[in-house]
Amino acid sequence: MPNKILKLSTLAILIAGASQANAAVYTVVPVDQNSTLKDLPYFDNAQSGAPLVYSSTGIQDSGTDASCFTADCTTEAYNVTSKASRGSEGTPIADTTPYNQNSQDITTQSQLRYYCENNLGYGICDSWADNQFFGRDYSEDDVWNGQGLGGLQKKQAAWINGYHSNTQGLVDGIPTTSFASTIAGYDGTQKENLGSIVANTTDSIVKGAVGTDFVYGITSSALFENATGKPRAFSKRGFVNVNDKSVQLAPVTTSNELVSNMGQTQANAAVAMKDGNLLVVGSSSYAPSFYAQDRDGKFREDTNKLPNVDDILKDSSKGLDFNKLKQCAISPSNNLYVNWECQFSTFANEAAFWIVDANGSKTSIAASAITAGSGDNRAGLAVIDKDNEALSFQASAQAVALKGDDTPIAVGYSTADVRDDFYAMQATYFTPKDSSLASWTATPIPGLNIKPGDDRDFTYTMANGVNSSSVIVGDAKGNGTKPQRAFIYQVGQGDAKFFDQLAPSLFFKDSNSNAAAINNNGQVVGWVDAEASNGAEARHRAFTYINGTAQGPLTTGGAWMLDDLTNDGGAANSVANSYRIMNATGINNAGVISATAFYCAGGYENLSQLASCNGDEQQVVVKLVPKNTDAVIQPRAKDEDQPYKRSGGSLGILALTALGFIGFRRRK
Repeated sequence: MPNKILKLSTLAILIAGASQANAAVYTVVPVDQNSTLKDLPYFDNAQSGAPLVYSSTGIQDSGTDASCFTADCTTEAYNVTSKASRGSEGTPIADTTPYNQNSQDITTQSQLRYYCENNLGYGICDSWADNQFFGRDYSEDDVWNGQGLGGLQKKQAAWINGYHSNTQGLVDGIPTTSFASTIAGYDGTQKENLGSIVANTTDSIVKGAVGTDFVYGITSSALFENATGKPRAFSKRGFVNVNDKSVQLAPVTTSNELVSNMGQTQANAAVAMKDGNLLVVGSSSYAPSFYAQDRDGKFREDTNKLPNVDDILKDSSKGLDFNKLKQCAISPSNNLYVNWECQFSTFANEAAFWIVDANGSKTSIAASAITAGSGDNRAGLAVIDKDNEALSFQASAQAVALKGDDTPIAVGYSTADVRDDFYAMQATYFTPKDSSLASWTATPIPGLNIKPGDDRDFTYTMANGVNSSSVIVGDAKGNGTKPQRAFIYQVGQGDAKFFDQLAPSLFFKDSNSNAAAINNNGQVVGWVDAEASNGAEARHRAFTYINGTAQGPLTTGGAWMLDDLTNDGGAANSVANSYRIMNATGINNAGVISATAFYCAGGYENLSQLASCNGDEQQVVVKLVPKNTDAVIQPRAKDEDQPYKRSGGSLGILALTALGFIGFRRRK
C-alpha cells in the first residue's frame, strides 16, 4: 500500500510541476519507501501485511553548494536518511539512555507507564505503555501471544523466543546494512562463545550521510544461538559505511571486559574534516552502571535495572537473578553470553569521537573520549551518584560542526552534580584544546542550569545541533510534566534563549517544542505543538526559524510552520495539500530539509493545518527543497475545529503510532 501511494504521489508532483504556479516556498518531494522489512520473516502469530512506519532522521550535507534560495536545486539532490519500523521500539535505539532518563530503569510495562505519567502527563499512558511494551496492534484479549508489532517485551524475551528485525535504516529509501549482519563483523574477546549468527535479527537506524562516501548510524547486534540461549553481542553500536566497507565503532575504553564486549556506542553526527577523513561524534560506554562505585568508593547496586521474569514471559520456567547480573561486571571472563542476565547490562556513557578515513580504515587517532577523566572518573564524578544508585554518569555528543579555523565544536550533554545533591544531564558544548583532539573542554550552556528541589525548572537539558558560527540549538525538558522548550544559544553571548520568548505567536505558552538542527546560514528546524493541550505534548507540526541571514522570503528573526511554507494555495486535492509536515529532523547548508509528514491520498478535506483526511493517511518521509523564485508565503486557513483535547481512553491506530515514533522523541 505505501509504495503504491508514493508512486502515485511522485507522478502527481511531476504533473503539478508542469501545470501549477510555483507559489509555495518549498517543494514537497516524497522519498521512496523501499524497506525490505516487509519481505523479511516475522513471528508466525504476529499480524501480517501491516504497513511499515517511516520516519526521517537527517539530510545529506551539501558541501560548498550554494543555497537553493539563490540557485536552482534539483529535487534529486541530497539524500534523506530515515528508518522504517514494523512497530514500536519500546526503548528507542537512538537514545543513549531510554527516553533520556538517567536512571536507565525503564524495563517493564509498569515502568513505561510510570515514565509517561510522571514526565508527559497524558491521559493515555496505559495505552501508550502497552503499545511500547507489547508492540503496535497487540491483542487486548491475549497480550502475551506475541501478536504485537515490535515492543520492548520482544527484545527482552529474545533469549527464549528469538527475534526478528523491527527497524531498518535507509538512505533515500534504500536499505542499509552494516558490519553487524555477518559474523565477520564481530571481534569481541568472547566472540567464540556467541554461537551461530541468526539472520535478519538486527535493528538499525541511519543518522546521516556526508558527501558521497560516508553513511553513519547505529545498529543492534544480531541475535546468536548457543547451547544456553540466544544472546546479542551488545545492545547497540555505531557504524560507518564507506566504499562498500562497514566499520564498527567500538567502545573507546577497552580495559573492562564487560565494556569492551557488550558496551554500547552511538554514532550521532559526523562532519568531513579538511583532510577528507570523517569525524564522528557520539557516546561510548566506559563502566557498568548497575553495579559500580560511588565517590566514596562504596559499591552500589540498582536491582531495578533487572526486571522480574514474570514481567517478560508468562508462566516461564526460567528465572532472572541480580546476583548473576553482578557477576557480569565482577567476573565477566567467558560467561557474558551464557547468562541471560548479562543481556540486561546497563552502562555509564561518555562523549566520544572516532575518525574514519575514506578507505574505511580507522586512523592513528581512531577513537578517543571527549569527556575528561581517568579510570572510572569522568568530569570529576564517580560512576554512580553517592545518594542515589539509580543515577550514573552520562554524556553524549549529539552534533558537530567545523568552525572557521577548521577546528570542531561538538554539542550534547554531560552530567552535573547539582549542588552536590543529584546527578543530572545538562546541555554542554565541547571544544578541543588543540588540533590533536587529544583533550577537550566541556562547557555547560548558560541559562539552562538544573536546580535542586521538586520545583526545579528542568529534568534534563541537551543540545541537538550546532553550526560553524558556534550557534547551538537544543531542548530543555521541563521538570515532571512541565513542557519541553526549544532553545538557541550563541557561544560567548549571554544565556540561552527560548523560542517561546523569541517567537511567542508560534511557540505559545506551555507549548512543547524541539529544535533539531541548524545550518551555517542560521536556519533552525524542528517541531512545535500545533495546539494547546494543558502543557502535555499535542500534535506536532514542523517549524523553521531564521536566526541568521534572510533566506528568500524568510526574514531574520521570523518563525513559520512548514505547512504554511509548503502551501501553494491550490485546491484541497492539490499535491501540496496532500501533506502535513509533522517533524523536521535536519537541514543542510543549501537549505534542503528532511522531514516526516502525514500523507493523505487525494488531499486533506481542506487547506487548514489540522484538516482531516477522509481517505488513507500514512506517515511518510519527505524532502523540502527551497524554490529559487519569488515565492509567496501563504498561511493555511485557520482550523474551524476546537483544539484537540487529550483525555482518558485509547487513540486511533495512526495517532498512537505517531506518538510512539515521533511524539515522544525528545530529540532529533
